[in-house]
Amino acid sequence: MPEAPTIDGANTTWLLVSTALVLLMTPGLALFYGGLNRAKGVLNMMMMSFSAIGLISILWWFYGFSVAFGTDVNGFWGDPGAYLGTKTFLAETDLWGATAENPSGIGVPLYVFMAFQMVFAVITVALISGAIADRAKFAGWLLFAFGWATLVYFPVAHWVWGGGIIGADIHALDFAGGTAVHINAGAAALAVALVLGKRLGWPREGMKPHNIPLVALGAGLLWFGWFGFNAGSELTVDSVAGLAFINTQLATAAAVLGWIAVEWIKDRKPTMVGASSGAVAGLVAITPACGFIAPWAAVLLGIVAGAVCALAVSLKYKLGYDDSLDVVGVHFVGGWIGSLWLGLFATNSVNAAISDVVGASDGLFYGGGVTQLGRQALAGLIVTVWSFGIAWVLAFVIEKTIGFRVKAEAEVEGIDIGEHAESSYDLSPAGGGTGGAFAMAGIGTPGGSPTSGAKPEAEPAEPVNEKVAG
Repeated sequence: MPEAPTIDGANTTWLLVSTALVLLMTPGLALFYGGLNRAKGVLNMMMMSFSAIGLISILWWFYGFSVAFGTDVNGFWGDPGAYLGTKTFLAETDLWGATAENPSGIGVPLYVFMAFQMVFAVITVALISGAIADRAKFAGWLLFAFGWATLVYFPVAHWVWGGGIIGADIHALDFAGGTAVHINAGAAALAVALVLGKRLGWPREGMKPHNIPLVALGAGLLWFGWFGFNAGSELTVDSVAGLAFINTQLATAAAVLGWIAVEWIKDRKPTMVGASSGAVAGLVAITPACGFIAPWAAVLLGIVAGAVCALAVSLKYKLGYDDSLDVVGVHFVGGWIGSLWLGLFATNSVNAAISDVVGASDGLFYGGGVTQLGRQALAGLIVTVWSFGIAWVLAFVIEKTIGFRVKAEAEVEGIDIGEHAESSYDLSPAGGGTGGAFAMAGIGTPGGSPTSGAKPEAEPAEPVNEKVAG
């Protein structure tokens, strides 16, 4: 006879801590994106992250968790009423993963698992905002976040982790979100950037990071919180959680070196922005693979991801899309690298769940052939097409109805002033002045045209390097 339901204190504590760590990542992202932005748009950039915490948390509680993790309906979504927000789950039997044979499940209360997955949904939506810096109406962003979370993230989380087509039928691997989070958000970011178009003056004008220490601080908080993101995704305190933890550190460290090596070769100077971006690229790439590969493969993955993403961020100049803060180059490309890496290096020798739970195979270099590589590619392609298509339609409809892009005047003056009636820095002298605060913060001169009396500058032959602050 099965024992009575019992809460596992260690697993529950670890998942609560991991939830707090992942929540911290979204303010960290706000700082990272805010520092990369121009001063006249930093608050709007940060507002998009903080508003995602508010909006997506409520949607997840009310119906998102049900769609993602409710009993599978058709391979595409879970039962929307399974965990509806109008219900309460506080009984001793309300433990995640509980069955008749194992009434304790993993010993974690349902609400703890719900909260852990909630903060994943939050940061996935927030990631998209970096592609549309300086030009998106805040109301349009909120409407887009609502629609994309409902139509894309919640179902895709079900496809990957909730018993849907990608995990249960295709048998693709994704330990902590390479497909569900990074490929998903990166594809949407590209779609919205294409609909909104380029920032005024891009790429002629230098749109450089306004605060590099803020970038480094944000990257550090992301790095710290990512241990909850990856190691927490094991859900239990065991050796695989330890593997995910060490792989996260190793891949991220290697990616920093890979990115700055490319900078050193290309530009002769390694930069702090490059090191910070390299760390994020490594974190992205190791996310799907952290619990399924050996540490040596994680180091190699980090080097490859750091170098490739450093090269990928320049694609926007060649292809002509304005991805303001390189969401495509880092998250989309990094997510693809990490996901495909599993087709090469995944091994049951470090995690038997690969075959026992997911029904997947060893990677190519562990004798599994190309089967798993094909599964990973198919999963990434499905999510890319769905996310890009829905995001493009949503952004297009919003632009044609309430308007998604701010007016040119607001973009020139500064979106912080135009959308939020505040500015990030007050640099005016104590005795007053002639608009010095606006000029020093990168905001157009009040009361007049920002270009009045100024001669137009000749366009540079090459796009300005946005990674170096001036």
